[in-house]
Amino acid sequence: MKIWIIVGSVLNGLGVILGAFASHALKEKLPEQDLNIFEIGVRYQMYHSLALIVLGFLAFHFPNTVIDMSAKLFIGGIVLFSGSLYLLVLTNLRWFGAITPIGGFCFIFGWLLLAFKIYKIQ
Repeated sequence: MKIWIIVGSVLNGLGVILGAFASHALKEKLPEQDLNIFEIGVRYQMYHSLALIVLGFLAFHFPNTVIDMSAKLFIGGIVLFSGSLYLLVLTNLRWFGAITPIGGFCFIFGWLLLAFKIYKIQ
């Protein structure tokens, strides 16, 4: 489905913007440890945004039931994992770090579910 290609492309563009923001606007204002945390959020957002684009192309060859849940889990992972890291750094509210593992679980489960569903295709 082309929706995953579109969503992945938009999230990749946003990842580039956030990476540039961190590199230029936050570099002098935040400790290096916080910049590294922010960069991890950007990195995982970029990886999984690219994965969404790949899922969009796979959807032309596999049933939507194989692709859709993994795509939704990747989006949830981006929001929860990367988003919590961005908020943790930008607000200095460290409790946002408690949300990050839920996003990581979304990423892991999305990948494992994709592998399982493709394996089960006859």
